[in-house]
Parts: sequence; C-alpha cells; structure tokens
Amino acid sequence: MAPALLQGLHLAQVSFVVCAFGSAFTLDLQLNHHLLASHYVERHVGTGSNSSHSTGAGEHCYYQGRIRGQPYSFAALSSCHGLRGVFSDSRATYLIEPQVGVEHGQGLRPHVIQRVPSCAGPGCLFPALNQPIAGGLPKLRRRRQVRRAQHTVHSETKYIELAVVNDHQLFLQLRKSVVLTSNFAKSVVNLADMIYKEQLNTRIVLVAMETWASEDRIRMGEDSLETLNEFVKYRREGPAEQSDTVHLFSGRTFQSSRSGTAFVGGICSPARAGGVNEYGNVAAMAVTLAQTLGQNVGMMWNKHRTAAGDCRCPDSWLGCIMEDTGYYLPRKFSRCSIDEYNQFLQDGGGSCLFNKPLKLLDPPECGNGFVEAGEECDCGSLAECAKSGGNCCKKCTLTHDAMCSDGLCCKGCKYEPRGVSCREAVNECDIPETCTGDSSQCPPNLHKLDGYFCENEQGRCYGGRCKTRDRQCNALWGRSSAERFCYEKLNVEGTERGNCGREGLGWLQCNKQDVLCGFLLCANISGAPRLGELSGEIATTTFFHQNRYVDCRGGHVQLVDGSDLSYVEDGTPCGPGMLCLDRKCLPATAFNFSSCPGSWDGKICFDHGVCSNEGKCICRAEWTGKDCSVYDPIPEPKPTGETERYKGPCAPWGGGGMGQDWLPMPLLPLVPAGWDIPLCPQPSPGTPVSPPPPRPGAVAPLGIAGSCPPSRSPQCWGCPGAVSSCHVCPPHPH
Repeated sequence: MAPALLQGLHLAQVSFVVCAFGSAFTLDLQLNHHLLASHYVERHVGTGSNSSHSTGAGEHCYYQGRIRGQPYSFAALSSCHGLRGVFSDSRATYLIEPQVGVEHGQGLRPHVIQRVPSCAGPGCLFPALNQPIAGGLPKLRRRRQVRRAQHTVHSETKYIELAVVNDHQLFLQLRKSVVLTSNFAKSVVNLADMIYKEQLNTRIVLVAMETWASEDRIRMGEDSLETLNEFVKYRREGPAEQSDTVHLFSGRTFQSSRSGTAFVGGICSPARAGGVNEYGNVAAMAVTLAQTLGQNVGMMWNKHRTAAGDCRCPDSWLGCIMEDTGYYLPRKFSRCSIDEYNQFLQDGGGSCLFNKPLKLLDPPECGNGFVEAGEECDCGSLAECAKSGGNCCKKCTLTHDAMCSDGLCCKGCKYEPRGVSCREAVNECDIPETCTGDSSQCPPNLHKLDGYFCENEQGRCYGGRCKTRDRQCNALWGRSSAERFCYEKLNVEGTERGNCGREGLGWLQCNKQDVLCGFLLCANISGAPRLGELSGEIATTTFFHQNRYVDCRGGHVQLVDGSDLSYVEDGTPCGPGMLCLDRKCLPATAFNFSSCPGSWDGKICFDHGVCSNEGKCICRAEWTGKDCSVYDPIPEPKPTGETERYKGPCAPWGGGGMGQDWLPMPLLPLVPAGWDIPLCPQPSPGTPVSPPPPRPGAVAPLGIAGSCPPSRSPQCWGCPGAVSSCHVCPPHPH
C-alpha cells in the first residue's frame, strides 16, 4: 500500500491492483459523492451527558466501482488506513481488509483477502432494472394543455437519508476507536448503497452518526425487537438530526434467527422509521443493513411465497437478500422483493425518499454530479454525461443557450414549461407534481392532507393512503371486508374471534360505537395471509341474518417487527364524520387536521387546488397564489415549437389559455386593500402600454369591465407584456 494512501490522500478516481488467488484484479474506483449529505454531523457520546461534536465528516475515502474488463463485477471499498471492503467478479466475492497491527517498511501494510464462491453469468450480480414490473402502472388520462413527461416513482432516483448510531459494544469491538468505528460504519453503508443503487434505483445517504463511546444510552438486551423499541423511543425523545430512518449498529449478537430487525414500512415515520443490525464484518453487516432497510421500505420475509415458487431466488447458491435462508453473503433482491418495494411506493409509501439531499461540503469538483459553487451544471462522470446531460453541460458550464443539463424538468437543455407533469400521483391521496417553468427540478413529493375523502367517499386519506376496511382485507387476505353485522355481533364479545385488543391474557370488549375499529373481519378468507405470519388459526363464524348466511372471518397476523395487522387501521372511516384511532371511533375534529389558506364555506384553497400534508395549497395548473385565488392560465405553445419561460402570475394579452375571447378592460386601479397580488414586470422606459383592440363577437369571461360575477374568485387579468400591476376583481362577499 502506497504511503500517500495512508496519509489521507484520496483521489476522486483511482485504480488499485490486487493480486490474490493467482489473479491480478485491477479495481477502477470513484469516490462515492452520494454517501454523505452536506449537513452530515458526527457525534460521540461520552460519560454522562457530555458529548463531543464534529460537524466535519473526517476522511472521505469511500469508493465504488468495478473490476477492469468485467462489466458485471462490482467493488465497494474504503481506503482509510488500508483497503477494506468487497469486490466481486462473475465467479467469486472477495473480502479485503488490512492485517491488524502489522506494517512493513515505507508505510506498506499487508492485507487479508477471503474468497466466497459466487454464481456465474451476466445479470447474476444484480438483476436488470429494465425488467418489466409485475402488473405495470395504470395509464393516466392527459389533462388539457399539459404534456406528460415519462417519469414515475420507479424511474425517479430515490434517496434514503440514514442516521446511524453505533452502540458501545461495537465501539469496543473496534479497539475503542471513534475513528475506526466511524470508518467501519461508513464502509457498511457504502456497500449497502451500491446494492440499492444497482437494483432499486435508490441511494443511501448518511446524514448523521452517533457513537456511544462510554456506555449504551438505552437498555440493551438479547431480544432484538425489544432493543428496537427502546432505540426508537430514545431517538424520539432525544436530540436527533432529520432523517428518513435511523439504524442501530450493534456489536452484539441477538437471540434471533435473523441478524437484524426493523419496522416494516416504517420509512418516513418518526415513530417507526428504525432498525437494529447485529455485528459482522463489513460485507455481512452491509447485507443485514440492506435487509432491515428493505423492511423499512415495505419488503417482507415471506416463506410462503418462496416455498410456492413464485418468489424463488435465481441465485441458488447464495440466495437473495430477503430470503430467510442463512446463506453467507446474498447480494441481490428477488423479483418479489423488488415488486414489494415498487408496490409500497405505488401505494403512497416512502414520500420522503424523493427529496434529494445536498452533497458533502468538500471542495467543489467538476464531474461528481453535484452543482457546486462556481459551477453552472454537473452531469457527472464522462460516462454519466454521455448518457444524459452531456450536450447541455461542458466542463461544468452550460453550453450556448442551455438553461439546464439535468433534472426531471429539463428537456433538450431547456426548462420544461409550467404545468408539465414531472411526478405522477400514485393514488387518490397523492398529489401530482408539475414543473414550475423556471427550474429543472421537480417540486418536493407531497400528498394530500389527512382527512380527504377517497374511493367514492367511502374512505379517507391518512398518511398518503386511502383507508377502508375493504382495502385492508384485500391487502392482507385478497378478499373484501365482512359486513357491518359481523363487527356489531363479534367485536362486542371480547373473545379471540372479536375484540378491541388484548388485556393481559384476555381480550377487550369493544364499546358499541367502536366496533368498526376493532378486530378486522373479512369475508371468505382462508390459507396464509399475504403479509406477515398467522398466529393460531382463522376464526370462522357464520350467522343467519335477514334470510341469508353471513360469513365473518378473522385471523391474528403479525409482522417480524411485532406489528399486529389484525385490527382496523387508524384513519379508517367508522361513521359519518368519524374515523378510527387506537381502536376508538372518534369525530374527525378530534384529529386536529390542519387547514390551508383560502379554506372557507366547505371549500379548500378556493376550490382551485388541494391542501398538502405540509398545510400548503397545491394549485391546479391555471391558478397560483398561496390560496390558489389568482387565475394564471397556461399560455398556448408557440407555433414554432419553441419553449418560452413564463414568470409571475400574468399571461400576455391575447394568450388564449382561458379558451375564449375577451373584451378589453379600462386600466383602473382595482386591486383591493388586503389582497397580496403579485405584480407584473415593470415596463421598460418609453414602452407604450395599451390593450389590443376588441375583436368582433368577443365575450368577456368575467362580465363587463369593473363588475365581477359573484361566483368568481379574484382573477388576474392578462397584462400586455409589461405593465405596473394586474387588474383584479375583488371576491364577492358571502
């Protein structure tokens, strides 16, 4: 090993020659610039409440790449204090790490290399991303005047912002060194990131790391699930950096058949976004992290599907990551696991994964894929630029007339016009995102505020998903919900076949008003559930009611994280204006749902938009303003096909975005006090401003100038290119 490498010099691109097992492997590597976020912080906790903070990331020595001449190979290594990590060809996987306590002259350090047999053939390492997704996506209808870009939740890159906590036992395992512990944890994340990048179009980005240098901060036991619950409680109550999920790296070995535990589908949830991973070498722990993060994003351990053959792993030697097989180092997800992740996104889960974090605050470097100080663009490496953005960006400078080089709202080096879809809604409770016309980036991924009706007003949106008992029964058993009569008869019993939860060794009776929020009862279910494990047997009850037989069935189903799927979900309607919460049927007013500006008389955002989970109005394409009260039609595209950038709330005179003719209006100051109306651009000196002449047969869309129909909200009238203000009709009092 060269002395310079040991002294902290880590080049952006580097090659190493590793001689082992009669072969010479040339590893072509690049620094993983996606590994650390710009706000990344490290902290090691000492005795008592004392802690030491470091806002810097230390050495960035974490590389990803391939073996030269082998396109189906991969490598993920760190070069801090020697080479540590994994590389693989089509025949075997190699684990490399420096030999502890041994150093030769001139700073050279011997390394230990282990070989693990692998599978052979193209596509063995990682399944191709372009394989068809089972079931596909539904085709969505085009809205008038809005072109659809070909972007989906699957094709868009996702980012898991991960916080890691290293427990005291791991600190002891790594020679009581904060630096070694930190480097080890980053190496684990670096390898897991490569697995997710290659297979799931998802990056894992570290935002924070905490090391318990003196003692554990929670009660650690041999049960990984109990440890997980204690750990998530600690993170909720203590200071924590914002992240999508937080994982504990432990130096212990838990009493479990699996090396990690995590909440299934818990990503983005403050209460459930967590996991616990037990000790192993870098490669083994990276696989464990891939498994537990997989649970966070909706992947299941499902022995039934594997046994049935429809989820069989193509790698019969190593197995797949989410298989409960005990293979040494599986490196890929099965098609079923990928389908489960895609379905999780399609159902509205993982909304926080679409917000791209900023990169590490290190010196700007052209070619790393991040636009930094002094750069206009950065399409990445030469290979990445050749795939996308190279025509718009040369040496991190935009080419002639180019506005952008990358982003979901960048096409042909130009910003996509306002209103072009950049992220489709995945369900009724999601909000489609559209380009703004003055940025290459798609707006943040948001969903509707909790409480919106869905599924023909039979359900309610809650956490970005439509909640109904039918949907829950279908997801769990593939059947519909049992009739209301079943809930009324059984859930008041307080028995295993009908209850509102456990009480010690017994069961709680539901109050009469809460029966629709208790034990989930479905019709004609049998066999194993689609999710989780069935505890006991399915309870079947048949009633003769109104001259017919009514089938009522339910089963107690649990996930590996201890979650019980046997009860009606929170947010499910249980009566007019009533929703379930903690197995109680409560008025919707008890949920303290937020409201958005412009919400009055039963209308939200002036009825021109929807209220998002951030409590902000997301306006339809023709409207703008904080409350969607300003009319701003999308101009018709120019006949030449050129893309024009429109800024501000006003369209040019004569722009037919309203779909009808108009009458000229006198330029009178009609802006009422108290209305926050954006101004049009100021005219240049000497520019004449006058409305165009009326056309024969023209009809004023809002009536005669100066008088507004009482049913209309404030309208922003067209401005002739450059005038001092827009003319607004005040809202009619109600």
